[in-house]
Amino acid sequence: MHHALSAGEGREGLSTIYRVTPGERVEGQPTQGILREQAVQTDGMWSGFARTEPGMVSGWHHHGEYESSIYVLTGSLHMEFGPDGQEAFDAGPGDFVFVGKGVVHRESNPSTEQGTMVVVRAGQGEPVTNVDGPR
Repeated sequence: MHHALSAGEGREGLSTIYRVTPGERVEGQPTQGILREQAVQTDGMWSGFARTEPGMVSGWHHHGEYESSIYVLTGSLHMEFGPDGQEAFDAGPGDFVFVGKGVVHRESNPSTEQGTMVVVRAGQGEPVTNVDGPR
C-alpha cells in the first residue's frame, strides 16, 4: 500500500501508524540542485529525504511558515543565509541543522560524495518557496 500521501488524499483508510519504504516516497517540491523525496505530509508536518550531487549549489529558497530540522547522513552541507547571503557554515554527517520560518537560504555540497539528508518540517502552508535571492 502506498502511504506517501498529502493530507486529505485518501488518508481515511490509513492507520495512525504506518511505514513508508524508499520505493513509496514521492517526488517532493523542486529547488534547483536538490532532489527531495516526500515520505509524509500532514496538515502540520512534512518529512522526507533529500539528495545533492557533489559540487552542487542550490537555488535560493525558504520554507514559509515551516521550521525545518535537517539531519546530514552523507556528504557536506554548506548553508548560506542572512543579509545578501553573507552568513554561512558547514555541516557534516551526524550534524543537525535548524532552519527557521521564512529564512531565505541556499545549500551547496562542497564534498566529493553525494549528500543525503533526512528533513522534517513543522508548520503549515507551502513547504518550499523558491526566490531570486536573499535581501
